[in-house]
Amino acid sequence: MGSSPSPPAPFNVQKVAVIGAGPSGLAAAKYLQAQDGAFPRIDVFEQQAEVGGVWNYSAVPRPPETVPVPQTDAHPAGPDPPVYIEKGQGGDRGVPLFPSPMYDDLHTNIPHTLMKYSDLAFPDGCEIFPTREVVEEYLVEYARDVRHLVKFSTQVTDIRLRQDDSGRDQWDVSATDLLSGKETQETYDAVVVASGHYSTPYIPDGIEGIREWKTAYPGVISHSKVYRSPDAYRDKKVIVVGTGASGLDIASQILRVCKSPLLLSAQSGAPAETLAHLGPNVQQVGQIRRFLVEERGVEFSPLESDGDNDGEGTNEAKEKETRTEKDIDAILYCTGYLYTFPFLTTFADPPLITDGRRVHGLAKHFLHINHPTIAFPGLPIKVIPFPLSEAQGAVLARLWSNELPLPSRSVLEEWERADGDGAKPGKYHVFPKGGDGRYINGLHDWLKSEENSRGKEPPYWDKQMLWQRSVYAEAKMQFEKTGKKAKTLEELGFKYEPEESVKSVEEVEKKDPQLDIAG
Repeated sequence: MGSSPSPPAPFNVQKVAVIGAGPSGLAAAKYLQAQDGAFPRIDVFEQQAEVGGVWNYSAVPRPPETVPVPQTDAHPAGPDPPVYIEKGQGGDRGVPLFPSPMYDDLHTNIPHTLMKYSDLAFPDGCEIFPTREVVEEYLVEYARDVRHLVKFSTQVTDIRLRQDDSGRDQWDVSATDLLSGKETQETYDAVVVASGHYSTPYIPDGIEGIREWKTAYPGVISHSKVYRSPDAYRDKKVIVVGTGASGLDIASQILRVCKSPLLLSAQSGAPAETLAHLGPNVQQVGQIRRFLVEERGVEFSPLESDGDNDGEGTNEAKEKETRTEKDIDAILYCTGYLYTFPFLTTFADPPLITDGRRVHGLAKHFLHINHPTIAFPGLPIKVIPFPLSEAQGAVLARLWSNELPLPSRSVLEEWERADGDGAKPGKYHVFPKGGDGRYINGLHDWLKSEENSRGKEPPYWDKQMLWQRSVYAEAKMQFEKTGKKAKTLEELGFKYEPEESVKSVEEVEKKDPQLDIAG
C-alpha cells in the first residue's frame, strides 16, 4: 500500500513585506534573506531616505506645536506627514524627513559589546558607550547585505487582510513614494511590522488644569520627542517629568544651563545612586497634581517611597505634603510613547491597540496568534534591542519556511498569558532586568529544539554577556564621571571574572533592578 500524502505545510510564504528599516526591520530582513532562498521576494519599506529607524538623526525636530497637550490618542488618523527642508535652489523642498526623538548629545546606555548584533562588531576604537553618530553608521554598515531590498522614502499607508481561494491569509500593502507621489498596492504572503514605537508621544490626561495651562502658555509644555539640546532651557525654571533613561539623561544636560534647581518629577523616587550622579542642582518632586494657571505654577503630589502601596497614599497625607512651584518657564515630559499602527486601522482580530499601552493578540510579544503571517518585532521595552530583534527574526525565518513547527493555538495563547504574568498595568511589554537575556536564550533554545531546523544562527547570551547585562548601568555612570572617553568596561573598573561574576539570568534579575536603564 502507498503511503498517505503528507499534510500541507502550515505556511506558503513566498513574498514578505517588512515595514521599517530600523534595527528590528533590518534584523528580520537579514534572517529572512539568509533562509536559503525560501523567500524569493522580500521588500523593505522605509519612509526615511536612510536606514536606522530611531537612530536616524535629524537636527530639525518636528515643530513642538504639533504635539498635542495632553496626548493619549493611540489611534491617529493616518501616518505622520513628512517634514521637508528646502535643499538647494529653485524651490526644491528636498528629501522628506521624519524626525526621530534622537537628540544632539547622546551616548548609548548600553556597552557596544552587549548592544551589537551577533554577526557584526562595532568599529575598533569607539567609546564603550558609543555616540549616536557611531550607532547610526553601524546600522548603515549592518544594512549593507540587505540594502538592495529597501524601498527608501516610501511610506506604507494601509495594510489589509484577506484570504485567497485556499483560505490562506494574504496582505494587501498600499504605499506612497514620497518623492514622486506615486501610489502602489501589492499583495504579500507575510508582513513584518517593524515600524518602531517612538512616533506617538504620551502626555498624560486627567491632570487638573493642564488644558487651560497649555492654552494660556503655548509652547511651555513639550515632549522629549522634540528635544534636541539644552540651549532652549538656558536660565529658565524647568520641570522634567519622568525618570526613565531619556528623562534622566536629558535632565543631566538641562541642569547645566537652567535655573537651579531643576525639578525632576516622578511618582516615586529615583535610586539614590542616580540622584547622587546628577548632582546637587536637582530636586526630586512627586507627580504633577494640578496646574495653576494664574500663578504659572504647578502643585506636586508627595513623592512616594518604596513602601507606599503601588502609589496609593491617603488623601490626608497628600494634602499635608503637596508642594507648589510658581513662575515655571518650561515643562518637558519624558513620559514615553504609545504603540500605534496608523496603517492597520482595519485589522481588528482582536483589536491590536486599545489605549496604546500594549499590542494585543501576540505570543512572545511579537507573533500574532490568530494570523501568524504577521509579526511585530521590537516591541519590548527596557531590553537590549538589537540581539532581541535578531532572535525574533530567526524565529520568523524558520517558522515561515516550515523549518520550525507552528505551536498549537492553545500553546500560543498560553504564551500570551504568561508574557503578562507579573506585569503592572500599562507595563505589559516592559521587561524586568535580565528578562531580555531569558527571552533571547529562550528563543534560541526553541529553535535548537528542532534538530534538523536550518537557518542563520540566532544569538545566545553566555555568562560573560549576562555579566555585562548585570553591570552596565553602574558602568554608564562611571563612564560619564570619567569624561565619556573609556573604550572598554575594564577601563571603568569592571573586569569579567568567570568564577565571581553572575552565571545565570536569575542572578541578573536580582542584581540592582532599580538601576536598570535599558531602552
